[in-house]
Amino acid sequence: MVCMGNICRSPMAEGMLRQRATERGFAVPVEIDSAGTHSYHEGASPDPRAQAAALRRGIDVSRVRARRVVPGDFERFDLLLAMDDDNYAVLLEQAGDLHQHKVRLLLEFAASGSAGNALRRNVPDPYYGGTLGFERVLDLVEEAMAGLLDEVERIAARRPTGGESSAG
Repeated sequence: MVCMGNICRSPMAEGMLRQRATERGFAVPVEIDSAGTHSYHEGASPDPRAQAAALRRGIDVSRVRARRVVPGDFERFDLLLAMDDDNYAVLLEQAGDLHQHKVRLLLEFAASGSAGNALRRNVPDPYYGGTLGFERVLDLVEEAMAGLLDEVERIAARRPTGGESSAG
């Protein structure tokens, strides 16, 4: 899961994906992580508003620490899911030809589909807003979870036995 600073959207998405993956009970291990395209907050905990919004939904993201996407992430993860078009463009630029297929927008997995609708393609950054912005982020992330988990299962099924699937 990737946003700009890795203190709002991507930690909440990481936490929700961890929770939903546990609930689904994957047959193979799945590595889940989050990062930012910029190093503004490296090492910091998620924004207190993000932690509070996630906790209201039973998701604890307090142990997540902000980090920047590194070149090894493109080797390590099967999917790098951007929260918006800006971070998607940064990831594509960093991915190189070999790994561009791994870079996707999170909301591509939303059941309602988001093709052609910029508001439905992007999970808005709630950093400069109020509490409702963080709730909206969680609502959008939730919409993508079932489709994303289905995709992770498809990726895991294509791996040799014992392989680990991963989403970052």
